[in-house]
Amino acid sequence: MPPDLVRPMPTFLRPALFPVLLTLTLAVGSLTACGDDEGASPEEAASAAPSSAASERALAPPPVTDGEVRVFAAPLLWDGTGAAPISDALLVTRGGRIESVGRRGDVAVPAGAEEITLGGAFVMPGFVNAHGHAAGVRGAESGAEHYTQENLLRQLALYARYGITTVASMGGDGPEAVALRDGQGRSDLSRARIYLAGPILTPRSPDEVPEQFQRLEGMEVDWVKFRVDDSLGRATAMDRETYRALIQEARGRGLPTAVHMVDLEHARGLVEEGAAILAHSVRDELVDEAFVTEVAERGVCLTPTLTRELSVFVYRERPDFFDDPFFLAEADPAVMEVLMDPDRQAAVRGSEAARWFEAQLPVAMENLRRIHEGGGQVALGTDSGPVGRFQGYFEHLEMEMMVQSGLSPEAVLRSATGEAARCLGLEGTVGTLVPGAWGDLVVLEADPRDDIRNTRALRSVWISSNRVR
Repeated sequence: MPPDLVRPMPTFLRPALFPVLLTLTLAVGSLTACGDDEGASPEEAASAAPSSAASERALAPPPVTDGEVRVFAAPLLWDGTGAAPISDALLVTRGGRIESVGRRGDVAVPAGAEEITLGGAFVMPGFVNAHGHAAGVRGAESGAEHYTQENLLRQLALYARYGITTVASMGGDGPEAVALRDGQGRSDLSRARIYLAGPILTPRSPDEVPEQFQRLEGMEVDWVKFRVDDSLGRATAMDRETYRALIQEARGRGLPTAVHMVDLEHARGLVEEGAAILAHSVRDELVDEAFVTEVAERGVCLTPTLTRELSVFVYRERPDFFDDPFFLAEADPAVMEVLMDPDRQAAVRGSEAARWFEAQLPVAMENLRRIHEGGGQVALGTDSGPVGRFQGYFEHLEMEMMVQSGLSPEAVLRSATGEAARCLGLEGTVGTLVPGAWGDLVVLEADPRDDIRNTRALRSVWISSNRVR
């Protein structure tokens, strides 16, 4: 490890704490992960899943109807745009969308509208995960049989209860997810919003690129996802001529591209060819100034997914977060038991891939810092969804790791709200509390600008002005 990367290891990153990625994938089976391809009543059923806030939600207002006005009173409102917070704020929504926001006295309140006092200490936009997965995973099992609309709704409801109100599902998506995305422009929505990449494209030559795009027909995907990775020398990475053709084909269709990569050499080529999103931090070596400048000038977005690296090796022992009440509130005991199986833990300890990703995690963290400080766009991303990458909880853990990498808490909050929305092409729709955006917000009991772990002090979560936690 380079000398300038030697720094005290935070409590949550000590050896007893780290998760498994490749070894876990081999032990559990094929996962719908970053690198793997694979109506009203269901919405209500998913939102009714157990949660620690169920008793409070029972007292929440009924679902918003089209045209219904709601007025929210917030002691301090941070809107995700970079503007100064607003004290004694009012936020007015109509049909689930924000109509106006500002200080009390500066906002016109429609006659007869009931005021909902949010309480807490800090109100902000719902978090946006720019790289997650709503996948065919249920408990410790994964497979096509689990890729159902009901299971996707369950996962989106889980994300929502953790305050993750929008998820970009980056690969392995099918018609079930398309239907959910196309039906989410509703005032009574009660789960996280989903946007998607569809199946991961895998052309082996430029000639195969047009055929690969046929796999996306009828899905109207939001991005095109592909991989450029040699799997630590065990495979052949997509060559530059092929991914150049793929990026050009996507651009011709008006689609941005998101790319799974590991190495700086590949990342540099992808940026030069016009990729829009680097779906992970560079992990093999430290990025140089020229690369950082190129990323910033081209407006390329980075989703660091530090918890993905964490998940490769943390389950070699029982991780400390298995005792965190915030984690345990939604954790599946059966999955925890599988991850603590002695044979599995031994396999992780003996895994060369796990050792490599553990050693390179500080490099990934430093590269995140360099790109951020060099003016690059950073969006919260976790690669959560596969077994052992816990949806909802890992997003909060990712934010903590981003601060440990050298970003300020407020910069991390921006990356998880307005910046993430901008990277995904959703600016003005989610990620900020501005007129025209959906009324997706979280209420915290403490200010996360003082301590990023305060994102876990969730008092309530609202989507389309409907309380979901």
